[in-house]
Amino acid sequence: MTSRRSAAAGDDDTALTTIPSSPREVQQPPRTFRDVVPRQAQFPLAVATSFAMASLGYSLLGELTNGELAALSRSQDTWAEVSLLAGWRVIELTLGWYGKLDSLDVAMLNLLAHGPHYYLLSTFYELNWTISASALAIDVLSIAVPFFLLRPLSTIHTPSAAAAAGLPNRELLDLPLQTYTAALSTGIYTVVLVLSLRFILPRILVVNYSGVPTLEPAYNASYAAILPVTTLFGIAASTFIFAPFATTARAKEDDKLNEFDPVAASLGETVWWNVWGYTVKTKVVIRRTIVVALVTAVNTFLASSKTLYRVDASGAAVYAGVWTFAAICSGIGLGFVGGD
Repeated sequence: MTSRRSAAAGDDDTALTTIPSSPREVQQPPRTFRDVVPRQAQFPLAVATSFAMASLGYSLLGELTNGELAALSRSQDTWAEVSLLAGWRVIELTLGWYGKLDSLDVAMLNLLAHGPHYYLLSTFYELNWTISASALAIDVLSIAVPFFLLRPLSTIHTPSAAAAAGLPNRELLDLPLQTYTAALSTGIYTVVLVLSLRFILPRILVVNYSGVPTLEPAYNASYAAILPVTTLFGIAASTFIFAPFATTARAKEDDKLNEFDPVAASLGETVWWNVWGYTVKTKVVIRRTIVVALVTAVNTFLASSKTLYRVDASGAAVYAGVWTFAAICSGIGLGFVGGD
């Protein structure tokens, strides 16, 4: 009888005792989609998903808008043209993936690169701005979404992670300074675009863009009129260029710059120092500005020369050059703001 009571008491004690789960069960985070996909398959999957989303998006847009965008765009006549445009899309994805960009980075980069073409269509080809905005959203999302699924946001774009990791100069990512840098980039894009519309683009559009139905927006260009458009470009440029640049810490490599002796250095070392003798932080803003300029130039040129009717290569190059120059000036301006 006593043993039964003791057993019952023992059972009661056991029932009131919380048995801790193993640390492995408690600490193991839920698996995400990127954890399931093998690393070797992630980039091919990102490429395939991007093409599928773009194709589906444009098909849906065409159905909803009765093919208004397709009416302005010519089809590619040869496999060489198809391969060129598809190959460039793959190069864009490759730059983003192997350049360690996250989904927000590639979204901003593609807005800067694809936006000039849709600005041209909505402003001078009289395409409804909602259709242009929708097409731009398709281009941006078809690259950003695969990156979001397969790669986490960087510490720079995650405030809580930035604080936990002790990210250098993270106070430069506060809203007031971000607003200031976005306004600076917006101002640069606005000035470059307005001056180009008044003095360069009218002649180019008349001579080299034979299918343009109107030039009135160029002659009536004002800073206030294009501010909504350039604000988007300013925010995108600031997000892509300034944040990674401003939060880059001083590295050991920077000390070697101070040790450089032009008298004792060889010719090769002197050339290297003059061409690429910058701090790690400065190299970040240079690289990102070059990427924006390159992607903007190539994409805008191909979009005009290969997808629009009666546009010659020289005119497409000049139009692309306007936006490329704005991107370079924006990068230089942001470099001065975030410099040491």
